[in-house]
Amino acid sequence: MPYVAIITVLALLEFCWFGMQVGRARAKYGVPAPAMSGNDMFDRHFRVQMNTLEQLVMFLPSLWIFARYVSPIWAAALGAVFVIGRAIYAGAYVRDPKSRSLGFALTALPTLIMMMGILIWAIRGLVTTAGVPGTLP
Repeated sequence: MPYVAIITVLALLEFCWFGMQVGRARAKYGVPAPAMSGNDMFDRHFRVQMNTLEQLVMFLPSLWIFARYVSPIWAAALGAVFVIGRAIYAGAYVRDPKSRSLGFALTALPTLIMMMGILIWAIRGLVTTAGVPGTLP
């Protein structure tokens, strides 16, 4: 599980970095708080941060559940793809939002794979324990 912990911290540090980029963009492009838009380049940085937050809500629980019940090594590997995908997504989105597809896929697919793995594990567990006295389905 140490690898999973490392990936978790890297994902959170990356999110913090995106937040700092939003702050820099806010100053550079003259978008005073609490405004949420006002300059296209600021908006791009802000969308990267917010989309990352949206992805983390699914990624982090999936990462830890998958690691605990399926495979910590595969969870860490898929998590590394997620972190790299977020970096690719951020760079592409800031340059040209239309070019974000690869980074988004490298973010979404690992999470989807882990969620499907958790679901398969859980269903197998239900089928295995069905009809066994003293177990809950």
